[in-house]
Formats: sequence, structure tokens, C-alpha cells
Amino acid sequence: MRKKIVAGNWKMNKTLPEAQQLIEEITSMLSGAEEKRFHENILIILSPPFPYLALCKELTKGYKGIFVAAQNCHTEEKGAYTGEVSAAMIQSTGAKFVIIGHSERRQYFHENSATLLKKVEIALKYNLVPIFCIGEVIGERKIK
Repeated sequence: MRKKIVAGNWKMNKTLPEAQQLIEEITSMLSGAEEKRFHENILIILSPPFPYLALCKELTKGYKGIFVAAQNCHTEEKGAYTGEVSAAMIQSTGAKFVIIGHSERRQYFHENSATLLKKVEIALKYNLVPIFCIGEVIGERKIK
């Protein structure tokens, strides 16, 4: 039986105290016997904003089946890209996954197939598992 994935992308939400509270609420729901039953069938992936990746990883340590994902990564390994996050930075936090190709990134940052391919390649180079988004905004889904 394939495991189901429950992934939560927090986008640009939560302050540090709010993030800590949410992580603690999630882990408290998965304590004890409930944790074992839940993790047998479901893989949980939490995707907080980058500043909270290490905290999220630390607070979920010891919980089987809970993983941390970055919301994005840059195409380059390093350089003068103010505000961007490299795959190496993500890996150093202990995160195992990275979201690539989210519809918002495509729409607002004009990411295209060539850019997304570079992101997948750099993620794999740093042993991150890409969560590759294939989808569209609601307007594109509506049948004309």
C-alpha cells in the first residue's frame, strides 16, 4: 500500500512564536498510540517559511514520518542573490524536501520550464527530494 502524503505549505504566514505554537500543536496530536497509527499510512511534510526550517526540524525530531520541506530554492549554488535560498542552505537545516514550481512562483515570479529544471537539478545535487508542482491557477482550470 502506498503511503498518502499530507503536506502543509505555510506560504508567507506565521511569526516565529506562531510557527512554534503550530509545530507543537501538530506534534502533540501525533504523540503516543495515535502517532503509530497515523504514521503507518501517512507521510507528513511541513513547509514553513525558510527562517523557521531549522526550528521545525528541531521540534519534529524523533517523530517518525514527519519531514520538513523548503518552499523554494534558487537555481544557483551561491552568489549575489539577495533574499534567495540555495539548496545547500536548505540541506544544512535538515530539511529533506523542497517545493518547486508552485503556481504562485510561476505566476508572480515568471518561473518557466527551464528555470524549474535547473531547480530540480540543484535540489537533487544536494539530496533534496523535489515536490514538483504541476497545476494552475483557478482561472486556468475553468472550462471555457
